[in-house]
Amino acid sequence: MAPSPGRDALSDAAIGVFDSGIGGLTVVRELMKALPGEGIIYLGDTARVPYGIRSPETVRRYAAQGAAFLLRRGVKLLVVACNTMSAVALEAIPAKVPVVGVILPGARAAAEGSETGRIGVIGTEATVRSGAYEEAIRALNPQAEVFSLPCPLFVPLVEEGWLEGEVPRLAAAEYLGRLLGRGMDTLVLGCTHYPLLKPVIAGVAGEGVRLIDSAQETAREVKEHLGGGKGPLPGDPPAREFYVTDGPGKFRSVGGRFLGADIDNVTKVQLEVQE
Repeated sequence: MAPSPGRDALSDAAIGVFDSGIGGLTVVRELMKALPGEGIIYLGDTARVPYGIRSPETVRRYAAQGAAFLLRRGVKLLVVACNTMSAVALEAIPAKVPVVGVILPGARAAAEGSETGRIGVIGTEATVRSGAYEEAIRALNPQAEVFSLPCPLFVPLVEEGWLEGEVPRLAAAEYLGRLLGRGMDTLVLGCTHYPLLKPVIAGVAGEGVRLIDSAQETAREVKEHLGGGKGPLPGDPPAREFYVTDGPGKFRSVGGRFLGADIDNVTKVQLEVQE
């Protein structure tokens, strides 16, 4: 058996982030804010997005393939920045490093932060259908009332850049109108695309509803795992690598909107098939 890496080697290793596409870049954006001294390696399985239409068995296979790719690059912690994978496939990832999904951090923040126990969850149809947020919230607060609603138009709006104005506001009003009468005081943004619509969603939800950004909560949990991580370093910034399985040009142009910064180094790769 190979010797375990020393503390210094592990400290210098990067954080791995795996998503089915580009939405996980909102998690990377929050990681860069919370842990400015940490290197990050991102993998977007853009050739097979969306995962939400796949069977759980297929998603688990894809998750194992993506995790293997990042583990071969020596990451010290793996963030599964995909709600579908977080719901059904975390157990498929070898426990060689800590693994953080996006569902539990958001669910914990909602369960602990809600004063009334009436919590809304919005996400893709696949995430809502899985019931993963509802299960996680009720495991933390059995008395909680959870109201879940799919908002399928939000993802294409974000990817097309419709982040403000009448179109996203009308969509948010239509969707949230079905939840606001439930008296919720907390709303979980259960999709990594949704933080880009946060101002619109907050405006429709009103001041009495606290928004839970799962990307922010995931970054906070990663920081806790790493004991605070490394702060800003002098000189060159830490390495940030981006890999996709298809369409690096589109990823580069659209992904910058999610990351809040230009993406220059995008490499197309093929994941090894594991039988």
